[in-house]
Amino acid sequence: MTLQYTGVSKFILAGFTGNKNVQFLYFIIFLLIYLFTLLGNIILLFMLKTESSLHTPMYFFLSNLAVLEIGYTSVTLPKLLAISLARTRIISLPACLVQTYFFFFLGSTECFLLAVMAYDRYLAICNPLRYSTLMCNRVCVLLSLGCWITGFLNPCPPIIMFSRLRFCGHIINHFFCDIPPLLSLSCSNTYILSTAIFISSFVIVLGTFLLTMFSYACILATILRMSSATGRQKAFSTCSAHLTVVFLLYGTLIFTYVIPAAQRSMEMNKVVSFIYSGVTPMLNPIVYTLRNEDVKKALKRMMLRKFNPASQTS
Repeated sequence: MTLQYTGVSKFILAGFTGNKNVQFLYFIIFLLIYLFTLLGNIILLFMLKTESSLHTPMYFFLSNLAVLEIGYTSVTLPKLLAISLARTRIISLPACLVQTYFFFFLGSTECFLLAVMAYDRYLAICNPLRYSTLMCNRVCVLLSLGCWITGFLNPCPPIIMFSRLRFCGHIINHFFCDIPPLLSLSCSNTYILSTAIFISSFVIVLGTFLLTMFSYACILATILRMSSATGRQKAFSTCSAHLTVVFLLYGTLIFTYVIPAAQRSMEMNKVVSFIYSGVTPMLNPIVYTLRNEDVKKALKRMMLRKFNPASQTS
């Protein structure tokens, strides 16, 4: 793709405000969050790979989510760490467009993936006799590929349109190349692009959220009809972790990209953006471990094999 822009070719990322001591504190916090995110998701991936009891469709999709979260945080946090250390705040326009593309590629993919995970739980709880047939390995792979390919294609038209804008300002009041602050720096007519991005965000975020909520409404109706208290508890256990992740992600996404931003300060936007791009990926492995009995048992077995191998042979 050939960039057709004139004017500004480099930007300065403002990051979070604060003096040198505050920026150093930010650096420590951001570094710990990034390391915990990488460590938590890598451990989760290793556990899902090595534990045969977790080789099911639900955990296949969870492994996709863990890979996605590693990439998602790696798009923004390394640059944010450099900004906090005052190493470099400068980012070129091509690098800015690449960062924007991957951020929305992975964000869109996560929305689709969470909707697919909700559909998987719907089939498992509401149609258990046909679950193994409806959610076979081939279907799992196709659904996963569909999420990644659709997410990959979704940002292409807006990014191509972005590459043709003329920018007059050069200071991005954010910690990464997000769309709203970039649009505010353009001296081109951005009405068509802004409208296209709003419609795309509205359809993807609210569309996948409503599909997810519809799946859980059906699940809840089925659970309430169960006569066994043990069955209800197990169903709630497998669904609660996913629902927690769904509300964490969609709450911040809807706040940022669907609700009009006129009444919000940029500092508030930065905080909310950091929650869904940095904090949520860190919390996901913790949520799935603490709220899911199967994952907790698998983690205990893995820790026993690692630190007390004699217990496995006795």
